[in-house]
Amino acid sequence: MEEEKPGLVVGKVYLIPTTLGDNAPLEVLPISVKGTIERIDHYIVENEKTARRFIKRVSPSKSQPDLHLQLLNKYTDPEEIPSFLDPCIHGFDIGVLSEAGCPGIADPGADVVRVAHEKRIQVVPLVGPSSILMAMMSSGMNGQNFAFNGYLPIDKAERKKMVKGLERLSREKGQSQIFMETPYRNNKLVKELLKTLQKSTRLCIACDITLPTEFISSKSVHEWSEIELDLDKRPTIYIIQA
Repeated sequence: MEEEKPGLVVGKVYLIPTTLGDNAPLEVLPISVKGTIERIDHYIVENEKTARRFIKRVSPSKSQPDLHLQLLNKYTDPEEIPSFLDPCIHGFDIGVLSEAGCPGIADPGADVVRVAHEKRIQVVPLVGPSSILMAMMSSGMNGQNFAFNGYLPIDKAERKKMVKGLERLSREKGQSQIFMETPYRNNKLVKELLKTLQKSTRLCIACDITLPTEFISSKSVHEWSEIELDLDKRPTIYIIQA
């Protein structure tokens, strides 16, 4: 049984990045992630099954029965979140795992981080892949001024209105506009973007980042309209700059 650490030294919250797909973790993650996972037994995760699988891939010898996992997803009662950090109060470090990429970036882990700051618990971000930043890095668009807008509205009319608004904002402020879509809606979204955006607007499509099937390309809407592209069920980031 795990014993409380002497002296009641407050533990830390480690934001542990995961892979963006089913590739070997240490191909894209620094060795510091492996070391952190090997010594932490308390985790806050989105999905227990995938979290356990990731931990096992990073550290095959780590004891799975010793893991203590709290679930943080859209079904979590916000009032429960502060109790997730109780192990820190008793001297144990906690790891926060996203389903893909970096915790706290387009991820519910941000809620835990906010509470940690309120409780004056140190938050330690670890280096790892963020599809949003990696897409921005490789887009050739304005990396000095950009905004991430999350998912576009599902309703077609609202989505068209938002796309036009982002294009106008990009033109007025010179700001790159980043957004994403549920993978099975990618092909539909691309068709709508090509119909809605002006022909001269630049569009970056960054797909399967860090995976063997990675595809990243920036072209004008006019150039994209002449290309057949199948993005069905492939995680994709979109960036526009008017």
